[in-house]
Amino acid sequence: MALMITDECINCDVCEPACPNAAIFMGEERYEIDPRRCTECVGHFDEPQCVELCPVDCIPFDPDWREGREELAAKAERLKSEAGAA
Repeated sequence: MALMITDECINCDVCEPACPNAAIFMGEERYEIDPRRCTECVGHFDEPQCVELCPVDCIPFDPDWREGREELAAKAERLKSEAGAA
């Protein structure tokens, strides 16, 4: 699954720089997560860094974006390859 940021977000700016896949960005009112880039930090860290650092616990799993660990690992490898080609 990808992660999502809920309305409880206080825009503390901690999550965006912690994301190894640049999946987090400032939306119109709060930070958001691009599920096409979110790997839950698989391929980088043992735990999602945004969840670990969030002071208000507003980053749950996105129930509309389901992926298994193997899919997340493949996505992480694809994103790493794309970053290396740029």
